[in-house]
Formats: sequence, structure tokens, C-alpha cells
Amino acid sequence: MYVIVVYDVGEKRVGKMLKLCRQYLCWIQNSVFEGALSEAKLRELKLKIKGIIDPSEDSIIIFTNKIGYNMDKQILGKERMSTDNFL
Repeated sequence: MYVIVVYDVGEKRVGKMLKLCRQYLCWIQNSVFEGALSEAKLRELKLKIKGIIDPSEDSIIIFTNKIGYNMDKQILGKERMSTDNFL
């Protein structure tokens, strides 16, 4: 499935979230990652995220889309990192 993760976490946890998300997904821009993950890998990522965040302060949004359904992507301005290999 295709996954987009957007996070807003406290200063103390930013480095850990960045490192974790880079292990699973492709960095797009500040606090935004995307890529293809299996359902098992997505569950694993969610568990690791829960171990890092403070639920009373931090916000994580995970968008998922089963590969096979159409999803258009438009970039306005400069593309920070190509994700063609994920689509």
C-alpha cells in the first residue's frame, strides 16, 4: 500500500521521528514522508512511532492508499526528492 506520514512532534522527539521514518519511507519535505509499505511494515512503523511520541503533545497523520487505486500527485514549485521508484 502507498503511505504518506506527516508528523508534528516536540523538539526532543524530532530527531528520533526523522530517523525512524527514513528507515521506512522517502523524505519529501519537512515532516512529510511517503512510499510503498506492506501492511506488516506499516503496523511495525506504527508501533515504533507509538514508542516515540507523547500522545498528549504530538500529532501524527498517516494516509494510506491501496496500490492499484489511482492517486494523482502534483508538485507545485521545486520537487525536493523524486519518488518515482515508489509509484
